[in-house]
Amino acid sequence: MFADIGIELSRQTMSSWMLRSAQLLEPLYMCLKEILLAEPAIHADETPLKVIKAEKATSYKWVYCCGSDRPSETTNIVLYDYHNSRAAQCAIDFLDGYQGYMHVDGYKAYGLTEAKLVACLAHIRRKFVGAKKIHAKAKTGKVDVVLNLIGNLYGIEQRIKEKSSDDKFNIRQSHAKPIVKELHHWLISHKDKIPPKSKLGEAISYSLNQFDKFQRYLKDGRLSIDNNRAERAIKPFVIGRKAWLFSNTCNGAHASAILYSLVETAKANGLVVHDYISRCLQHVAEQPNNLEPLLPSNIERG
Repeated sequence: MFADIGIELSRQTMSSWMLRSAQLLEPLYMCLKEILLAEPAIHADETPLKVIKAEKATSYKWVYCCGSDRPSETTNIVLYDYHNSRAAQCAIDFLDGYQGYMHVDGYKAYGLTEAKLVACLAHIRRKFVGAKKIHAKAKTGKVDVVLNLIGNLYGIEQRIKEKSSDDKFNIRQSHAKPIVKELHHWLISHKDKIPPKSKLGEAISYSLNQFDKFQRYLKDGRLSIDNNRAERAIKPFVIGRKAWLFSNTCNGAHASAILYSLVETAKANGLVVHDYISRCLQHVAEQPNNLEPLLPSNIERG
């Protein structure tokens, strides 16, 4: 874009601008983190990243978020956290003793945090979709029973998505809970009937291992049936990674985590990204100790 208007800038200059911008915006990032960790329920996920000059071959971008991925009355925050590791300590350090609910996939590291984990029905469903593809010729119908029950649960969520937390809780108790019990009974009754190393057997084992954490969503209307919020939040980074492939240094990866966080948080709150980032940089240059006006909830949407 600079070249189109006759300005030649070195890659080093532009990289330095990004590093400096991230440094200036990090206090705002930390302010958003404090708000995020005060929420009763959050979502988490992680994805690999190659960093050329990192100690380990594979690094990870962790994502933590709350609210929805579209403008609403909820608190919408998306924060990325870079580590040259996928160890549980990465999540433990970021969460800093967080004891609320956290929607996650089946990765065991999350179980070492203090959060109350809520497992993801979408991940359970994917296991059975995979089994259906393998067992399609057998036409046993076993997988379809599970997929139909899961479809019914999602149908309830679709109908109640605009309702209050209290209404969601009551409707889930009367309509979803019996279906969840039926699903659990099916899994228990077929556990010893299906070869454990078959795709269907693996799907059943995974589901039973996750089931107690999954059915926690019935206990609180503020909880979600799956972790799709985090998966959607991390998707822009995954798409971007296909184009730029890697980060050069750990400092650069850390800077990108801060910048991605503010960009995706702005998008989730319906803000014009360019205008928001420009406003943030101008404000922190003039009033670095007053970040309250930069919180998305305090900015009028365009």
